[in-house]
Amino acid sequence: MDIQQWTAFLVGASFLLYIVIAIRSRANSTGEFYVAGGHVPPLANGMATAADWMSAASFISMAGLISFSGFDGSVYLMGWTGGYVLLALLLAPYLRKFGKFTVPDFIGDRYYSQLARIVAVICAIFVSFTYVAGQMRGVGLVFSRFLEVDITTGVVIGMCIVFVYAVLGGMKGITYTQVAQYCVLIFAFMVPAIFISLHVADWAIPQIGFGMGTPGQGSTILARLNGLHEELGFSSYTRGSGNTINLIAITFALMAGTAGLPHVIIRFYTVPRVRDARTSAGWALLLIAILYTTAPAVAVFARTNLLDTVYKEGQFQPHSSMPDWFNTWEGTGLIKFTDHNNDGLIQYVGEGAVDAEGLLLQNELIIDRDIMVLANPEIAGLPNWVIGLVAAGGLAAALSTAAGLLLVVSTSFSHDLLRKWLKPDISEKEELLAARIAAGVAVCFAGYLGIHPPGFVGEVVAFAFGLAAASFFPAILLGIFMKRMNSEGAIAGMIVGLLFTASYIIYFKFMHPELDSADHWWWGISPTGIGSVGMCFNFMVAGIVRSFTADPPQEVLEMVEQIRLPEKG
Repeated sequence: MDIQQWTAFLVGASFLLYIVIAIRSRANSTGEFYVAGGHVPPLANGMATAADWMSAASFISMAGLISFSGFDGSVYLMGWTGGYVLLALLLAPYLRKFGKFTVPDFIGDRYYSQLARIVAVICAIFVSFTYVAGQMRGVGLVFSRFLEVDITTGVVIGMCIVFVYAVLGGMKGITYTQVAQYCVLIFAFMVPAIFISLHVADWAIPQIGFGMGTPGQGSTILARLNGLHEELGFSSYTRGSGNTINLIAITFALMAGTAGLPHVIIRFYTVPRVRDARTSAGWALLLIAILYTTAPAVAVFARTNLLDTVYKEGQFQPHSSMPDWFNTWEGTGLIKFTDHNNDGLIQYVGEGAVDAEGLLLQNELIIDRDIMVLANPEIAGLPNWVIGLVAAGGLAAALSTAAGLLLVVSTSFSHDLLRKWLKPDISEKEELLAARIAAGVAVCFAGYLGIHPPGFVGEVVAFAFGLAAASFFPAILLGIFMKRMNSEGAIAGMIVGLLFTASYIIYFKFMHPELDSADHWWWGISPTGIGSVGMCFNFMVAGIVRSFTADPPQEVLEMVEQIRLPEKG
């Protein structure tokens, strides 16, 4: 079978599996819809958490970021993995002991304020929709290439699938669907990585293979890649060239954002006990590490294979000699070649590259970094079924996270707004119906964002992490570990952090994209990393406002003390 047939078969089979699981796991109560009844085993919850957290950004975009940015791209590895450790050890057990359905539930009760709950709901919806835009773009990206449909059609297909298992199954259906999706995505990520590692370095373990020598050549793959980068005018692959302050800011924004993501936190409410929350966090970290330690190897293999395709033996290659995969991706618009000097050769160079005569060279090739993982098996010449498997894995990663995010939006509306504020006497049946309607509306809006995204997948997701870092993380952390933090301080901090971070991103990314460069950023910090500054503002404002306002009620102080006591058994 050709690539399209294999892709259609594997994607269709995986979608059928997800739908069957969702139907068989249909939620029949609000408890099952919101937290799967609180009876998910730790291992299953660990797999579901890993799938929920490893989104299209992890599967599709992260290796692409590292592939193009080299050492500078490692901030995504450090930020996301460090953030999950922070969440698992510092926040998850306490939030599980609190025992509610949602993060706004915790914010509202801990800060004894409906206004705090509403602000938390707004933050949750804002963060979730920003995040889900990246996931739906990833869905459209996969479909546009492998099923040869336009991105809009691809996003609509993804919307239909998510609608079935998110709206019908709720958290119960999503959880067991995500277990299957983890199996699909990790298999799809590892199989081509192992194949390529064997081919390139004679090592079956990619984490070792990418640092070893290429058979028949004396230098290591990384040393060879560094040489190619320097020859073509790119910065050194293993040393990087980024602003250190900006790199630190991005890392902290991603870490704190991970620990504040509502769709990940809610997963720890689905297990029976606090001890199970810790166990499932450990399983999730182990399962996440499999992909995250492999991503740098995939990035190096993809980058090396790409450069070898367009630049051989010190010569730029003619466009007419490009392999089929290049022409196919070019047809999607995700690879663009512009022959500025009309010589037919593909000049793929970095800024400041010069020819043998010292004349400045102009880059003629633009590659969307999100295609690197998807195109890697084709670039390496792997079998068609492996290429189709990668497509299925990319969709599994995108759809699993999209479902979790849409559930956050749904529960924020039906539980936190309706039951807890607008209509406290709503029946469980009516609340469940409202949750499903909200999920359906959210799916449609998410599809629109997928068709008109504000950036590439990894960038959009990084914005969501920054918003979560600036809004949720300080409120949750202070709510657990600072007994005397009151509602006025928490509300003021969340509002200031969210408004500052969102305004900064909107200003540079939408209002004045021509100014989006290190020369114009405040303190040299990019929109991707500004969430760390917003987080600092949140902490400062919360502390200042708290010092001028009354302490929390005694029952709140006792509740916080109870949350922090270790649970026996």
